[in-house]
Amino acid sequence: MTQEKSTGPLAGIRIVDLTQFVLGPYATQTLGDLGADVIKIEEPGGDRNRKGTGKTAPAPDMAALFVEINRNKRSVVMDLKADEGRAQLRKLIETADVLIHNMRPASIQRLGFDYESVKAIKPDIVYVVAMGFGSDGPYGGLQAFDDLIQGASGACDLLPYYDGDPALRPIPSIVADKTCGLFAVIATQAALVHRARTGEGQYVEVPMLETFTGFILAEHLNGHTYVPSRGKYGHPTTITPHRRPMKTKDGFIVILPNSQDSAKRFIEMGGIPDPYNSPRYLAAEGKGRVDAYYAMLNEAAATRTTEEWLRICAEVSIPAMRANRLDEVFEDPHFKATGFFEERELPGGIGRYRAMKPGLRFEKTPCAIRLDPPRTGQHTEEVLAEVASRA
Repeated sequence: MTQEKSTGPLAGIRIVDLTQFVLGPYATQTLGDLGADVIKIEEPGGDRNRKGTGKTAPAPDMAALFVEINRNKRSVVMDLKADEGRAQLRKLIETADVLIHNMRPASIQRLGFDYESVKAIKPDIVYVVAMGFGSDGPYGGLQAFDDLIQGASGACDLLPYYDGDPALRPIPSIVADKTCGLFAVIATQAALVHRARTGEGQYVEVPMLETFTGFILAEHLNGHTYVPSRGKYGHPTTITPHRRPMKTKDGFIVILPNSQDSAKRFIEMGGIPDPYNSPRYLAAEGKGRVDAYYAMLNEAAATRTTEEWLRICAEVSIPAMRANRLDEVFEDPHFKATGFFEERELPGGIGRYRAMKPGLRFEKTPCAIRLDPPRTGQHTEEVLAEVASRA
């Protein structure tokens, strides 16, 4: 498929992408969405995520997770364990602005592409390393995956605060990888700004444990923010078991009354008059009043349809939104109106896929899906020819 001309704010920036799994590919897809020319270097067998799990993929190298985090990239196969492959990569680096990888230090050094070696090829290179743990700590150099980082950061202890089950469990998303991928995007862009101002490239380290722990505990240190401690862990309104969608006549809704008066108004519109002076509320004490309050909210929500509540809440300025099940997301009127889910053709005529369009909007430099997720090595000849023409 022909590449559309990039109009994004990073148009003209070339990124050599040596990442695999989730963190790195999610970061480089975001950079590609922003307009960068991302050259995805794959070993002859391809990115390990291509094969995925199960039998849902229309081709063996196009697993669903790979498809959703590898658009706006060109795939080039290079065998970096062979002299020819390493020579090809060195030539490509001469044309690059950024090199990003998530290999362990010993592995990248064995291949000859540690920072000092790459800097010798391209002195102003922005060299970004996404790693599990900061290199100056005792975990430096260890392998890291999402579950490991969720465990070490304390994230696995959050669901027990929410539902009372003491078993430690990860948040059901590859959330550490994706969060740290966004930190890698931020770091890459910041280093490019520095280079634009000074002409200097630099080594950039994005350690998962440190960046994700800062992200996930920003609200959950809570009383332990202070020394000595002045309270408990866990942000109270975040970990309450009452924090969940409420059933309506035909679906679910999330409401967030921003004042006691707003909550009172919602409950009264649901047919419960003067809720804070009702017998069940006044008879309750302490936590019992919280339970009574949420019980009245839920009873009120069940009296109308989701659409009715959305209209009413908009009229009286009570923040509210429908709660979609996963099989309802595609029919959400906002997503349909904005064309967020876009059906596109996979390369090689193997079928269609559902892309989620970049959410960022730039007036002068719009983002776009220019390239669909590539087949293994789809752009090898094209990219190598470009490199040769620049020599």
